[in-house]
Amino acid sequence: MLTSTLFLGLLAVAAGRALPGVQRSRSQDTFENPILYEDFPDNDISLGPDGAYYFSASNFHYSPGAPILRSYDLVDWEFVGHSIPRLEFGDGYDLPPSGQRAYRGGTWASTLRYRKSNGLWYWIGCTNFWNTWIYTAPAPEGPWTRRVWLGNEVCYYDLGLLIDDDDTMYVVYTVDGGRQVNVTQLSADGLSPVRSQGVLWPEQVGVDSVEGNRLYKINGTYYILNDRPGSTAYVWKSSSPWGPYEGKPLADNVPGPVPGGGAPHQGSLIPTPSGDWYFMSFTWAFPSGRLPVLAPIEWQADGFPTLITVNGTWGKTYPRPRGLPAKPLRFPWTRTYTFSNKTSTSLPPTLEWNHNPDISSFSITNNALVLRTATVTNDLYSARNTLTHRVHGEYPKATLKLDVRGMKAGDRAGLAAFRDQSSYVAVEKTSDGGYEIVGLFGTVLDEWGSGATLDLGREVERVKVSVGKKGEVWFRLSMDARPNGTRQAKFEWSLNGKKFTALKETYELYTGWPFFLGYRFGIFNYATKALGGEVKVLEFKTE
Repeated sequence: MLTSTLFLGLLAVAAGRALPGVQRSRSQDTFENPILYEDFPDNDISLGPDGAYYFSASNFHYSPGAPILRSYDLVDWEFVGHSIPRLEFGDGYDLPPSGQRAYRGGTWASTLRYRKSNGLWYWIGCTNFWNTWIYTAPAPEGPWTRRVWLGNEVCYYDLGLLIDDDDTMYVVYTVDGGRQVNVTQLSADGLSPVRSQGVLWPEQVGVDSVEGNRLYKINGTYYILNDRPGSTAYVWKSSSPWGPYEGKPLADNVPGPVPGGGAPHQGSLIPTPSGDWYFMSFTWAFPSGRLPVLAPIEWQADGFPTLITVNGTWGKTYPRPRGLPAKPLRFPWTRTYTFSNKTSTSLPPTLEWNHNPDISSFSITNNALVLRTATVTNDLYSARNTLTHRVHGEYPKATLKLDVRGMKAGDRAGLAAFRDQSSYVAVEKTSDGGYEIVGLFGTVLDEWGSGATLDLGREVERVKVSVGKKGEVWFRLSMDARPNGTRQAKFEWSLNGKKFTALKETYELYTGWPFFLGYRFGIFNYATKALGGEVKVLEFKTE
């Protein structure tokens, strides 16, 4: 429970003044929302055996799947790795030359927990809306192993895992399109169902559906956290995991801390060693995506928590959690990526592929990431081995340096603002052995589920260039990624890394929500005529 001193301090912050006996928060004593201005939705957060908090998120069709973050203070997070080394849920995840693609498939809201009795971490998730997979690992960094596929029509959708005091494992999840919430007890090894039962129904609180389920046991009482999509977080309590459950709102249409963003409503309940509690949620803030936000909660006499707001809104700032140490980050969120001179296919976890990569078509060698063409296509969304990086902050920027001497006629390589509506600047090798800078805007995917390409985009600019003996080309992409900003993306190119030339047009970033994911920087190289060419990524800088 939050102490009265901390609560009074929060009220003082809300009122803009200090109360007697409460020191006004200094900048180093507060945190600012969003705690991470990057797209990490559907968080499931729990405490690990090392005293760190671990954050499992969704990344849909990107590979590796199911990203994991770590923090010691709930405010500063670093990327640890992924629970799913490779997406193994169907042929579409390998971007076949023709046929199904996995856009909007893959890892949705899932769950991650450490089990003390056998020293294993468990990741459980429902993919493609119809089957559940379980992976385990001895540590969050891995190695992660696929343990079981529970078969067709077994979908623990938007689930949470509880490992009870007696080591019994339960999952809570949505069925019937969100019109019912079930609890399933798992077997002793946690790999198969033993008993399932409906435990609550949304109409109990006057709504038509709920999702985003998490299950907790707090002071002997079982709690389910879930939400009505788009608006309201609910907490339900019972003396038994099987119910009956009574529910109340935790956060009902509370305005979020990001101007132009949505009301936070789904996430995790988090205790701290000092006895304080927090609610980690996310705010819808496209074009950036769904951004993690944190706020303290206070437990009431009736056994339900309430959100501590600032002037009726989710606070832009709050006091930092007490008694939690800050530690240096291993993987900073903005950095310059260079590549070692040893042969490898290992990349930092901050870099993810669009669908599974063709391992034979890339390597890290001689201080470069070598991207060999893996697809013959004229469609960016079918181009295999597109490497992505989440945009960071309100005004994200990335600069890419390529060695293009290995390109073949018809190859196209460059830097994209990558989402279900994308644009890019690229270099193309021409049939006469020359090079041209190409700007292509407005490639469009069907955002409602089929994943079909609806528009291949329009060419906005084409310029002949001479790349010189070193074959070096630079690209730069700068965005206003604020949901209430201009949402303009500026593309530039350079032949010396100093003087950059902007494309004559800027691109307006798309803010639609059905794709669910925010913009990323995309590094690509694909063939339009025949395979055999390559580019070397010499440097990639994010700001």
